[in-house]
Formats: sequence, C-alpha cells, structure tokens
Amino acid sequence: MSRPTLADVAVRAGVSAKTVSNVLLGRRYVAEATRARVLAAVAEAGYAVNEAGRGLASGRTGRVAVVVPMIYQPYFAEVAERLILALEEHGLTTTLRIAHDTAAERDAVLGITTPDVDGVILCPHGLSPEVLGDAVPPRPVVQLGGGIMPTFDCVIMGESTGFRAMAEHLLETGRRRIALIGIGPGGAPQGSRFAGYLDALAAHGIALDERLLVTGSDWDRRASGYEAVVGLLQTGVEFDAVMCFNDAMAVGALRGLRSHGLRVPQDVAVTGFDDTDEAEFTTPPLSSVSPEQGEMVAATVRMLIERIGGRDEPPRVVHTGAHLVPRESSAPAGRDG
Repeated sequence: MSRPTLADVAVRAGVSAKTVSNVLLGRRYVAEATRARVLAAVAEAGYAVNEAGRGLASGRTGRVAVVVPMIYQPYFAEVAERLILALEEHGLTTTLRIAHDTAAERDAVLGITTPDVDGVILCPHGLSPEVLGDAVPPRPVVQLGGGIMPTFDCVIMGESTGFRAMAEHLLETGRRRIALIGIGPGGAPQGSRFAGYLDALAAHGIALDERLLVTGSDWDRRASGYEAVVGLLQTGVEFDAVMCFNDAMAVGALRGLRSHGLRVPQDVAVTGFDDTDEAEFTTPPLSSVSPEQGEMVAATVRMLIERIGGRDEPPRVVHTGAHLVPRESSAPAGRDG
C-alpha cells in the first residue's frame, strides 16, 4: 500500500492541498474549524509529515541558538539548561553557542555565527545599542538579562530591586560596613545592582565609602571573589559584610575570608546574586537573590515562539521580579553558629 499524500488528506478534509500545507506549517489565518478538520483528516489518513521537506518549504529549521558568554559561571549554565528544556517542550532543538566577547555576541545576533536557526536567545555579557549600531538581526532575537536593546525583545531581571533587598537585609541584621565586590578592573561603579546598593545605604542614612568598592580580575570566576576579598583585607579597611555581584564571586569570597581566620557570618556576612544550586551547598549556605529564572525563561521562550510564528510589532520589554533567599551566611551579627 502506498503512503498517503498531501492530496489524499486534502480530499478527505474537503479543502485544497495548499490549505493542508498551511495548517501543517502552523500558519495563521486558517479558520479554527478548518484547522480541526484538516488535523482530523491527517490522523485518519495516517499521513506523516516529511520534516526535511517541511523545513525546505517553510524556510524553518526547527532550531534555536542559545547564546551565552560562558558556561563555567553557574548562572549561565543553569539558564542555558532551562532554555534548552523549555524549547524542547515546544518541539524545538537547540544550538548552544559561546560568545566570549561583545563582538561575538554581535555576530550571533546578526546571524554571522548562527546562520542555520529560526531564532536566537541571547544571554548577554556586554552587548549594547552602541555595539550593535544600526544593524538589524535577520531573524527573531530575544535577549534574556542585561540592559534594554531597542531593536529586539528583552526580558529584564530585577537587578536593582534584588540588590537593594539584599543590602536592606544586611543593614537590618546590624551590618554597617558593607563591601561590594563585582566592579570590573579599573571600572567605575555602575549598573542596576550598584544602584540598588546605593539606594539601600541612602535609605539608612549611610554615606558611601568608596574604599569598600572592590575590583576583581573577572566578574564571573570564584578566584576573582577570592582575590578581591583578600585584597580588601590587605588594605586594613574595616568591613562587616561583603555583597558580591554573583554567587561565583561569593564562593571565592567565602574561601578568602576563611583562609584568613574570619568566620562567616559571625565576623563577616557574605551574600551573592543568582541563587544558583551551588549557593545552598556552600559552608555556610550562601544568602543570595533569586532573579526568578523560571519566569525569565518562560517569558523569553514565549516571545521568541511568537516572533518565529510571525508576530510583528515593536520590540517588547518584560520586567521580571527578584526575591531574597536568606541563608546562614548572612545571619545576624554576633550569632554563634
């Protein structure tokens, strides 16, 4: 017996072969009653879609590029996994790409290194409107994290809100000399996390001491947190808490303090950001800020699928929340274990 064809399905459903094709390709503007009749005819006829042929006809590959700056930083590894699994639920496969600098991020967005995908999800590290310039991505792009880009959809995490909540938490537990680790080498303090830190200090009437703003050799490695806190100790500047821009640096800070005979949290509180799995298993367990990864991933995937499906409107911005996850590393000052 020969295999049923598209024409066979069309005859059974009482529609044209073109209408059957439109339904199978997921195109809009097909009446729901007609769509249901075609899908029923497909099932009755036992028609199997030729995926290779469908890809050629639709111009789609069924693949999405997930672009991250690195995977040694736990946050990016965890987000990449969440994205891959969420896309898989929608029948999409994934190409994981590492964009190690802003030029590589730009190339991924513009399709230079991602030519064979239906869309791109970018977790940026340094991409900015200035870097992208007037260039227009050739296919749908959604950015997860980072600052707002005017040319494509963005999901923005609650960095300022989360960092302010953590600083408020430390102040409420009696800390007053809160060091900040995460400013890049030689860079000026900036960004939403730094703004949240400043807001909390101002609300408590505490003046900024720039000696407590610590640089590291890298934003994303545990060794950088270690180097930064040891460097701070060597200055002799007093501090009773360390806020780190992410959990990776906080893990390094924990080791640096311990190696110099300081107890956490009795002598110094330590906090991170991202609430990665690692935070729960440090010694002591690390207080962190959850940027609502599940919410961010769901919004990102939803918007990308809508764009791939043909949704045409100005770039959208979705703001997600953030919440404090207090653990033992920031217990009240003076607590004995």
